[in-house]
Formats: sequence, C-alpha cells, structure tokens
Amino acid sequence: MLSEERRRNILELLQTEGRVLVGGLSKRFRTSLITIRKDLEFLHRQGQLERTHGGALPLRTGALHDRSLQEKERLHRHEKLRIAAAAVRMIRPGQVIILDSGTTTTAIARACRQFRSLTIITNATNVADELSGTSVEVILTGGTLRKNSFSLVGPLAEESLRRLSADLLFLAVDGFDVRYGLTTPNLLEARVNRAMAEAARRTIEPFPDHADIRGARNHYRP
Repeated sequence: MLSEERRRNILELLQTEGRVLVGGLSKRFRTSLITIRKDLEFLHRQGQLERTHGGALPLRTGALHDRSLQEKERLHRHEKLRIAAAAVRMIRPGQVIILDSGTTTTAIARACRQFRSLTIITNATNVADELSGTSVEVILTGGTLRKNSFSLVGPLAEESLRRLSADLLFLAVDGFDVRYGLTTPNLLEARVNRAMAEAARRTIEPFPDHADIRGARNHYRP
C-alpha cells in the first residue's frame, strides 16, 4: 500500500471510529509502529488530525474551537509563502490594501516590506509589527484586542473601516463550505471582515488560514 493511500485510510478510520491508536493501525495495515507514527506526525503537520500519546483524534472543529495564531503558524507554511508571493504580484505601488488577521495575511505583509509607496489598513497588531521600520504606511483600525489572534474587533474597528476605502482586501478566513461559503469561528471577527469587504473595491480570498473545511457550518460568515 502506498503511503498516501494508507494516510487517506487513516483519516477515514478516524472519522468513523472517533480515534485511532498506533498499535491498532500497525496491525491493520501490516506495517511498523515507526511507519504509523510517521504517518500520524505527517497528518498532524498538515492540520488533518490532532496527535495524541499513542494515537490521534479528529480535529476539534466548530464555533468553540478558535485556533490561536501560534497554532495556525505551524500549518501549511509553504502554501502560505506561495500565496504571499502571488498576492504581491497583484499589488501596485501607491495602492491602499486591507489585510485582516491571520497567518496567511501575515505572510503577505512580510512580502510587502519592500514596497516604497503602499498603504496597508489592518486590524492585526502583528501585521503592523511586521511592517514597522519599513516605508509602508500602516493604518490600524483600533478596537478591542482578541488575544489569541492579535486582532482588533468590535464597534470601533467596524466604524473606522466604514470611514476608509481601499483598492484590495486580502481576506484569510478560517473555513470554507461549497454551499455555505467563507466562515470564521468568531462573530466579532466576522463582522469586521464584512466591514472590510464593504470598504474595498475588490476582495481576494486566499484559501482558508488552516484549511478547516469540516464543521464550517458552525462558523460565522463574514
């Protein structure tokens, strides 16, 4: 059995049984404990399961599980760098762009550091920090700080966005459902995202910040 096929089967078992154990998987797939552990570590790094001692559990999803920025930072790093490189090619000097909070948009902010003439509006304090000491002009929305995401939310953030306009919005949301649309697990964040979309002439949605597709219906739509 190919490693990709085995890992796909592991994820299917996880969904049907609610948990998997290294020993049980080793017997089922007739392979070594070391190989199974490597499979689980790989799937954990890809954000497809939660590694536990002796096995793995499904990802916690839904409105009650709002990942911290530190958790998201570990997921899909190469993909985020590629998204950031593509985003920068869409930006022109002199434009005004909006970046919401998230690790994908943080990567975009890092890629924008070389611009001489650019204005970035953001509700993310870490994005502002990334751009300190550069020629990029940064406008922070103000608002109440969400400590796990370093984002500013609430009426003050929403009102400041209503008084601004931008050329582009890069919106890195937390979930995606084909019928339901883009989602985020925090209602206040969703309201700020909606205000951002209204302030921008064009909205560009990089793929979800940690590719959380399952359980997206329990989130809020921007």
